[in-house]
Amino acid sequence: MQVPVELRPIRPEDKDSLSEALTKLSDDTVQRRFMTAKPRFTRGELRYLTEVDGHAHAALVASPLDHPDWIIGVARYVCDAADPTSAEVAVVIGDAYQQQGLGTALGLALTDVARENGICRFTATMLGDNEAAHRLMRRISHHLVSARPAGGVREVVAELAA
Repeated sequence: MQVPVELRPIRPEDKDSLSEALTKLSDDTVQRRFMTAKPRFTRGELRYLTEVDGHAHAALVASPLDHPDWIIGVARYVCDAADPTSAEVAVVIGDAYQQQGLGTALGLALTDVARENGICRFTATMLGDNEAAHRLMRRISHHLVSARPAGGVREVVAELAA
């Protein structure tokens, strides 16, 4: 099911849509994204996730053109306070829209935003068996450093080309 989508920055008024999107994710997708159960967002989390500055914390969402109030994918980065040229990155795509290139499109668009904001590297913490996330990181950067600290988790650092 290939759906035409709009990619745009997240907005404060997306709180309800983001909350609804979380309820539509399968347990497996939630586990891959958050590495734990996540039945709902708190009000504080929704504020943090939707009221971003677009520089040190940026997020893009994907919405179907025929349902612009739906969120079917999110890609975000948050800069490291100690090193503003480095940012933690995460992407999640709704189950019905996975395996269609949407994660890649969001990830590459977010990479462009990051470069414009002076970010030189993305870091990601992911489950070792999250092949989609590993493929995305390889698409974002040809220079990856990866380590397996413990418990099936992998830390990946992707240098962003200028």
